[in-house]
Amino acid sequence: MNYQWYPGHMTKAKRMMQENIRLIDLVIELVDARVPLSSRNPDIDELGKGKSRLILLNKADLADEKQTKAWFSYFKEKGFFVLAINARTKENMKAIQNIVTEACREKIERDRKRGILNRPVRAMVVGIPNVGKSTFINSFAGKACTKTGNKPGVTKGKQWIRLNKGLELLDTPGILWPKFEDQKVGLKLAMIGSMNDEILNTEELAISLITYLQEHYQGLLEKRYQINSEEPVKILEEIGEKRKCFLKGEQLDYRKTSNLIIDDFRSGRLGKITLEIPGEKYYDEAVSGN
Repeated sequence: MNYQWYPGHMTKAKRMMQENIRLIDLVIELVDARVPLSSRNPDIDELGKGKSRLILLNKADLADEKQTKAWFSYFKEKGFFVLAINARTKENMKAIQNIVTEACREKIERDRKRGILNRPVRAMVVGIPNVGKSTFINSFAGKACTKTGNKPGVTKGKQWIRLNKGLELLDTPGILWPKFEDQKVGLKLAMIGSMNDEILNTEELAISLITYLQEHYQGLLEKRYQINSEEPVKILEEIGEKRKCFLKGEQLDYRKTSNLIIDDFRSGRLGKITLEIPGEKYYDEAVSGN
C-alpha cells in the first residue's frame, strides 16, 4: 500500500506557520517517542532555521525506555534541547520551563541589554497529527486551552495561549508533508495513528507490525495473546480465533482482528515498544514493496 495523507487544510496550516515564524523565539517540536525520526516533519527544520529548538519526546510511557535514552542522546548531539515527557500524565512537564529559559537565554540577555524587561518568550508548538500537541499545552497550562482527541486533525487553526508572564505559546495544527520519500516512514506513521485510519489497509498494517515485533520484541505476542504460530498471517489468524473475532458463520474477521492488534499497540497494552532505533535501517520490505 502507498502510505500518504495530506488533506487541503495542511497547506493552509503550513502557510500560517511560515507567516508567524518571525514572531517566534523558540520552536517546540513534539515527536512520538515510538518513532522519533519518522514523526519529525522535515519542513520544520527549514521553518525553524535560526530559532532556538526544543524537541519533546512525547508518549514516552509507550516507548522502549532504552531506545528513548538513545534518541535523547541522538538529538542532543544534533544540537537540540530535548526532553522525554508524557503530556497525558504530566511526567517531566515541570522541567520544561527551565529548559525554555535555557534555550532562550541569549534572547533574554539581549532584551535585558536593550532595556526590554519582562517581554515573554514566544514559542511555536509544532508536530505531526496526533502527536499530542494539544494535550501537552493543556497539561503545561494546567487547564483546558485547546481541544484534544485521539485522532489526527483535531486542531484546525492557530491559537495564542499565554501561560505566564514569561511564556506565550502558539498552538498550530498538525501537518504532514506532501510526499513521503520513504514509504517505511508512512507505514510507521500509520501504525501510531497519525493518518486517517479510514484510508488504510489495516490488515497490511497489522501484518507489518507483527513482523517487526517478531524481529525486535521476541516472545511479546506469544505472551500477550497465548499463541503458538510463527508465520505473521498465521499469528493474525490465531489471535483472531483466540479473541473470537468472527463474522457470521464463524468466518474469521481479519479487519476486526487487525484493528485489535493495532489498538493494543497504540494504547501500550502490548508493552513499551519503539519502532525505530538510531542508526538502524528499516523495513518492512514485504509490506512496503521497497
